[in-house]
Amino acid sequence: MNKKKKVGVIGLGPVGMILAVKLQEAGCDVALCEANEVKADKIKSEGLVLENNISSKATFDNVFKTISEFEEWDADYLFFALKSNHTAAAVKQAQLLNTEKLIVVSAQNGIDVEQLLVEGFGESKILRLVINFAGNTTAPNVTKVTFITPPNYIGSINDSKIGKAEEIAALLTSVALETKAIDSFELIKRVWEKTILNAALSPLCGVGRLTMAEAMADHDTVELIEQIINEGIQVAEAEKIRFSDDFHRKCMRYLKKGGDHFPSLAVDLINNRATEIDYFNGKIVEYGRKHYIRTSLNLSFTNMVKAMTNKNIISRMPGAVSDVNKKIIDKGLVNKEKSPLAYKETNCYLGIDLGSAYSKFSVITDDGTSVFRYSLPTLSNDKQAFKNVMQAIGSSYNIKYSCATGYGRKHFTETDIQKTEISCAAFGVSHFFKGEKNIIDIGGEDIKIIRCDKDNNVENFYMNDKCAAGTGSFLSEIAERANIKIEEMSSIASLSKYDKELNSFCTVFAKTEIMNWIFDGMTNQDIARGIYNSISNKVAKMRLDSGIPTYMIGGVIAHHFFLKDLLNEKFNKDIQIIEAPQHVVSFGAAIIAMQTFQKQEQNNAKAKQQQKI
Repeated sequence: MNKKKKVGVIGLGPVGMILAVKLQEAGCDVALCEANEVKADKIKSEGLVLENNISSKATFDNVFKTISEFEEWDADYLFFALKSNHTAAAVKQAQLLNTEKLIVVSAQNGIDVEQLLVEGFGESKILRLVINFAGNTTAPNVTKVTFITPPNYIGSINDSKIGKAEEIAALLTSVALETKAIDSFELIKRVWEKTILNAALSPLCGVGRLTMAEAMADHDTVELIEQIINEGIQVAEAEKIRFSDDFHRKCMRYLKKGGDHFPSLAVDLINNRATEIDYFNGKIVEYGRKHYIRTSLNLSFTNMVKAMTNKNIISRMPGAVSDVNKKIIDKGLVNKEKSPLAYKETNCYLGIDLGSAYSKFSVITDDGTSVFRYSLPTLSNDKQAFKNVMQAIGSSYNIKYSCATGYGRKHFTETDIQKTEISCAAFGVSHFFKGEKNIIDIGGEDIKIIRCDKDNNVENFYMNDKCAAGTGSFLSEIAERANIKIEEMSSIASLSKYDKELNSFCTVFAKTEIMNWIFDGMTNQDIARGIYNSISNKVAKMRLDSGIPTYMIGGVIAHHFFLKDLLNEKFNKDIQIIEAPQHVVSFGAAIIAMQTFQKQEQNNAKAKQQQKI
């Protein structure tokens, strides 16, 4: 007799409740996690109740209030039915559950949301469920199921666990939640399809306080909805996702079935809670910018929802650190076990590296200890996001002095001083490794090699030419043309022995050369290795003094560790990667801010002493 599958469900909103009840009906042993004690006690004593389109009730032996309680329970499957903005913190807590047999299922909405789970569990363990049912919570343990539009879809995000996806699909289908198991390519299409639908109505309903039925009944709002859908389709097609010719009409037909229902994002906005807009319309905007496609309506609703969310949070919490600030601080804390409140009475220093691809923030204390690291895409043009980070840092840390560096430092006036990224890189590395050294910094738009003398001063530095060849932007564009995921490049390149490189470093010509490799039948492993060969050879042509230690920093090496192996071979030495390499320059800027402030304090103290004399 087959042993019952043990399924854990984290997050008991409408989706989590529906899945928990139906999976138990399918014969699984289901355990729940609900952090709200009142709600958890209610579920434990009275069970979960589904009403309207599904009429069902189930009780559960295991209702946990913390994720750590799952550890002894030893789940086969762990469903995340959380909002994307709550997922990262839950994943960190759930990593202790990561057994060899565990499979993790993202029962969430939005583009790329499963990547939040990949960070904690690895790509091969993740299934993604595209949900075509919804409901509204009418009591702590009761959900009114407002619509079901089958089928749902489930797939392994890298096709390594197809059998597991088929197992979950069979379980859900057996209890009238028709679900199809699909491959990873079809899964991407279905995720975009669902997100376009969510993006079309969710923010509009939230901003306008409209149910789906009300929004679809008004000619003016329908016109907006159609345009939002069209923008999403255009961006998806640029991502090589092809929909049927009648997809637009199918979207409108689907949305008309929504009925008297507030979408989840709208409920959050109406109730003054943070929303998932970044993974809905925000992702369409992000991918649109990647392909230089204007997504005006999606951008408008993204910024409108963010503005309303910030206003709501601040207005209901006067004088307190807002939810937005807390989210930023929680994400950037270096020591997760220590509250940022501990630093309110401690002198702290801020370094900001305004790079070509990302802006990095580092906060340190008087002894040079890193307490906060954060990064934002520089080209996102989201000024509010930048202001939020600065506000969060200012409200949580006692910043005495600050320093800006990077490409954008000359246009940034919110720090006390500005320094070149060459100086900041040297200070950042020298804090940990004193004396003579080479520093290789591969960034978004350039490659630098910095030579420091025995006193840690910059003795010389060398840069590649103005072309972005061999940099992060070059790497991203070439990998995209080769259809290789950036996060997988190092792993697959390490499986290859290919020793050739791209003949051209011009991005346009290199893309053409990559296409020739693909047409010649080269494997992704060889293509990835060939791209890395090109970059390592580019670096090898620059001057690197022998006989002294060499360290690597920058955003590229943070994600492409295989480059280190190739450069070790090229230079015949053991090159070291600095901890948190993407933040070394911002850390160095913070060190300069600290030393400048301390020197000023010493000079002031001396001046006061002389006045007394």
